Amino acid sequence: MRALSPAEVLFDGEAPPVLLPVCDHYAGSEKLMLKSLALQQELGPVFDITLDCEDGAQVGREAEHAELVASLIGGEHDRFGRVGVRIHDIHHPHWRDDVRLILRAAKRAPAYITLPKIRTVADAAEMTAFVEATRTEMGIDKPIPVQLLVETHGALARVFDLAALRGVQALSFGLMDFVSAHDGAIPDTAMRSPGQFDHPLVRRAKLEIAAACHANGRVPSHNVSTEVRDMDVVANDARRARNEFGYTRMWSIHPAQIPVIVAAFAPRDEEIATAAEILLAAQWGPIRHADTLHDRASYRYYWSVLRRARTTGRAVPAEAAPLFDRGDATPGVVIQQAGS
Repeated sequence: MRALSPAEVLFDGEAPPVLLPVCDHYAGSEKLMLKSLALQQELGPVFDITLDCEDGAQVGREAEHAELVASLIGGEHDRFGRVGVRIHDIHHPHWRDDVRLILRAAKRAPAYITLPKIRTVADAAEMTAFVEATRTEMGIDKPIPVQLLVETHGALARVFDLAALRGVQALSFGLMDFVSAHDGAIPDTAMRSPGQFDHPLVRRAKLEIAAACHANGRVPSHNVSTEVRDMDVVANDARRARNEFGYTRMWSIHPAQIPVIVAAFAPRDEEIATAAEILLAAQWGPIRHADTLHDRASYRYYWSVLRRARTTGRAVPAEAAPLFDRGDATPGVVIQQAGS
């Protein structure tokens, strides 16, 4: 009899929730794009790269910038296929051209397309439909996921509806724009730590986004840390985003932040070891392990620990590796076995 995978047993026949690389690194200039791609080749696909057409493009040179972005997607520097793109917002006259130029010229489709400054569900639906229609017109086989930036009052008010839209893969929190949208009612201290975790309106926004994502099987992506010198601050931001607010992904705007964010989101060695022990002992019914009862609910949790270990490049015990050989399609690096 074929051994069943955790994904087959624990999710009632549905696919496990989407799990993306835990760091989303933004790059806007050619120099920074190439530097980021080189770092990804060195570290592996433990982080995504978002090539930025919104803030990266000079006014009047949007088409030229989109062509640059297209030339890097699927090119010699894009080894893992984990490169996405942020296009202009729906009120910018070039957003449709961004999509057309990139999908036409890139050697393969981007891993995702990020849609900024969403204000209504209709905004997101229109942009998502255009991406889908364009990829179909151009003969691209697979749908291209979209990631939505929640940074306006309107988007936050309809965040559960946004998370439920077909084609949406992740919601990202745009902290700076969200604070600015309050016209001074939220102090600037809420744009950085520790204020970003303490102000009630900002806390509410972060929690609403995370809750909407988890309710709909989407990935909640935390805003960037503006600190680029003291990496202890970045590490603490990442840990708080993960442990207190339920985020499973976080932005980076500086290459030095990437390994810090990845490490902060990775499970600890003892967590990985415990998860492997429990799942290997499981017969997919209740068991007693270390004087604690475990069943399907805790098995799902510990399976998420091993999946997260995989996407962050952490070592998984060799005896647990076959759990991933049974059809799990979690994106990320090849499993590194402990002791290898």
